[in-house]
Amino acid sequence: MNDTQDRLYELLPVIYRQRDAELGFPLKALLQVIAEQVDVVEDDIAQLYENWFIETCQDWVVPYIGDLVGYEQVHEAGQPGEVTTLPGQQRNKILIPRRDVANTIRNRRRKGTLALLELLARDVANWPARAVEFYVLLGVTQALNHLRLHRGRTVDLRNGDALSRLDGPFDELAHTVDIRRPNSSRTKGRHNVPSVGLFIWRLQAYSITEAPAYYVEQVQNAFTFNVLSTDTQLYTRWTPEDEPTQIAGETNLPTPIRREALRKDLEASKVKGTSAYYGDEKSFQLWEGIPPSNPVPLERIVQADLSSWDDNRPPAGKIAIDPELGRISYPLDATLPENGVWVTYHYGFSADLGGGEYDRLLSQPTEEFVLYRVSKKQPGEEVFPSINAALERWKSELPDHAIIEVIDNDAYVEQIKIDMEENKSLQIRAANETRPTIRLLDYKTGGPDALTIKGAPKARFTFDGFLVTGRGIEVKGELEELTIRHCTLVPGWNLEHDCEPVRPTEASLWLQDTSARVNIANSIIGSIQIRQNDITTDPIPISIFDSVLDATSIDQEAIGMPGCPVAHAVLTIVRTTVIGYVQTHAIELAENSIFFGLVTVARRQIGCMRFCYVTPGSRTPRRYNCQPDLVEKPILARFARGEIDPQRKDREVENERARIHPQFNSLRYGTPDYCQLADTCAEEIKRGADDESEMGVFHDLYQPQREANLRTRLDEYTPAGMDAGIFYAS
Repeated sequence: MNDTQDRLYELLPVIYRQRDAELGFPLKALLQVIAEQVDVVEDDIAQLYENWFIETCQDWVVPYIGDLVGYEQVHEAGQPGEVTTLPGQQRNKILIPRRDVANTIRNRRRKGTLALLELLARDVANWPARAVEFYVLLGVTQALNHLRLHRGRTVDLRNGDALSRLDGPFDELAHTVDIRRPNSSRTKGRHNVPSVGLFIWRLQAYSITEAPAYYVEQVQNAFTFNVLSTDTQLYTRWTPEDEPTQIAGETNLPTPIRREALRKDLEASKVKGTSAYYGDEKSFQLWEGIPPSNPVPLERIVQADLSSWDDNRPPAGKIAIDPELGRISYPLDATLPENGVWVTYHYGFSADLGGGEYDRLLSQPTEEFVLYRVSKKQPGEEVFPSINAALERWKSELPDHAIIEVIDNDAYVEQIKIDMEENKSLQIRAANETRPTIRLLDYKTGGPDALTIKGAPKARFTFDGFLVTGRGIEVKGELEELTIRHCTLVPGWNLEHDCEPVRPTEASLWLQDTSARVNIANSIIGSIQIRQNDITTDPIPISIFDSVLDATSIDQEAIGMPGCPVAHAVLTIVRTTVIGYVQTHAIELAENSIFFGLVTVARRQIGCMRFCYVTPGSRTPRRYNCQPDLVEKPILARFARGEIDPQRKDREVENERARIHPQFNSLRYGTPDYCQLADTCAEEIKRGADDESEMGVFHDLYQPQREANLRTRLDEYTPAGMDAGIFYAS
C-alpha cells in the first residue's frame, strides 16, 4: 500500500498532469487532500481486520472478544476505566487481561491440572507463582509394600537445606493436619488433603550490569555488590519453565538466592560444567577489572557465610560470595585487581521506581538539541570520560537545548556545579536501561559539597535516571523549571551496611532563593528544605508524582523551611508515600497518597486532599474520602445521636485510628520490600484510592485488582472439592 500523498495523482494520465502543471498544480493539491482521507479510511479498514484477533486487537475490543468466549469480568475488582485516558487504559489492562482472555479456551481444557494454576497467576495477574499440593506434605503412615519416597518426611536436623526452606513454597518436610482452609477470609490454613496453595512473588528481580563493586575500607580485601556498601540480598535471574506441565523451581522464579542453594549449585557445576546462578546471562557475575575483559571463572567462586567478614575467608585463588548479604571476600594475602572488581547482579524491588535498568520513556526537547555522551568505560572522541568534561564542552558551545547522557553503569565521583544561562535548557540523564551513580564526596572542609545548580531567568534543568549518594542537590537563583525523573537521592545521604541512614537529618534537595517550578516523578528522594529570604514572592510550586518522599523517620521534616513554621511552597502530591512531617504554605492537591507524619499548612482554604491517609492531628485543607476520617464518621454520628458517651467515643476512635494506621513491610531504603504495604494493613488503605487500588507510591500496580481477579479464576478452575489459596512469598 502506497501511503504517499501523491499516490492518487500519480494514477492520472500524463496529459492531465501536464495541464495541471501549467495551471500551478491545483488538481494535485486537491487530490492530496482526498488522499489523506483515503489513508484514514484504509487504516480504519485494516484495523477492523486486526480487531478480529485477540493478539492484534485494540484494548477496547478485548472485553467484546471475552464475551464471545464466555469470559466473565470480575466486578469485585472494580469497574473498567475510561478507554480514552491513560490511567483508564492501564486499569483496564489489569481488570481484563488480554492474555487471560486469549487463553480462556485452552485453560478450560486443562482445568484441574496443577500447572494451570501457575499459568493463571501469570496470565491474570502477571505474577510469577508456584503451585503446591499440601496433601503430599502431610505426615502419614505409609505401607511398607508401597513406599512413596517423594512424600513429606520427618525433620532431619543435619539437612540444613531442607530446614532453610521450612514453611516456604519449596518446603519438603512433613506436617500435621491443619483443618483451616487456605482460602479462608480469616486465618489461612495449609496442610490438608483438599488444600492447594499458590505462592505468589510480587517483588521483581532488577538487574545491575557491569557496575563497580564497593570496596569496604574497614575490612581487608572485601567488597559489596551494592555501590552503596549496604548488605543486599541477591535475586535470581529467573527463566520460565521449559515445559507447560512443569512446576516452577527456584530458578524459575524471582527468588532470593539462598546460601545453601548456591553451595549445592556450585558443587553440581563441578560435574555439569555450568552453574544455574553464576556466569554470563545468569544471576550474577564478577570481573577483575573493567568488563568485558578478565571475567572470574566459575571454578574460583565458592559460597560462604560472610556475616562476620573474617570468619570464612576463602582459600588461596578463590573468591567467596555470600548471596544473602551481597558480600565478596578475597583471601587476606591476595593481590586485588588494579582496576577494581566489577559485578553484574539482580536485586529485588516492587516497581519501576527510582532509576534502574528498566525501560523508561526519555524526555526529549521539542526543539533541536545537542547531545553529549559520557562513559568512563568507553571514552572516545565523541564520548566524554566524565560529566564535568561534558559540562565544559557545553559551556564552551552553549546551545539553546542540550542533553548530557551517561551510557554506562559506572560510579562518577565528581564535584558537579552547573551554571545555567538565560533561556537555555539542559538535561543530564542516564541512557535508557542504565543506572549510573553519582557519588558526592566531602571535598570542602568548610562548606557543603552538594550537586549545585545555579539558575538563570527562563532556564530549565532536568535530572533523569541517576542514583545520587554522599550529598544532596542544591538549587540557587532564578530558574523556570527543575525536573527530577526516575532518580534516587539517597535518604540520609548514604547508608550503613544494615540500610540505616548515615545522616538522617540531612536534606536531599535544597531550594535556596529560587522561584523554580519543581517537578518530581517516579523517584525516591529524601527531605526537601526551602530557604527563601524574600517571602513576599509567590510560594514555590512543587509537584510530586508516583514517588517516595522519605525523611527517614516520621519525626523528621519531609518538607520544611529552617527557622520558619512552614515552607514557602505550594504542593501537589499524587500517588506518593510521604515519610515524615510536612510543613508548607498550602497543598493545592493531594490524591491517593499516604502522609506518614503530621501535615501542617498555613492556608487551609486553598486546595483539597482526596483519597489519602492523613495522620490524625494534621492541619490540612478540606478533605474528601480520606482516612481515618471515613472510619471515624460512623462513631461521631452515633455520638451525635446520643447512643454512646464521650469516653466510649474516644476509645472507639482511638481503636479505629490504630486499626487503620498504615503498616509497611519496611521503611528503610535499600531493603527489597521498601514502602510495600504489609498483608496485615487495613483494607481501607490497601483499597482506599479513588479507583479502589492502594494508596501510596505503588498505586499503579493495581495489586488489589490483580488479587481479586486471580482469586475468582482459581475458584473457576480448581476441581470440585478442592480449596485453593493465595500466599504471598514476597
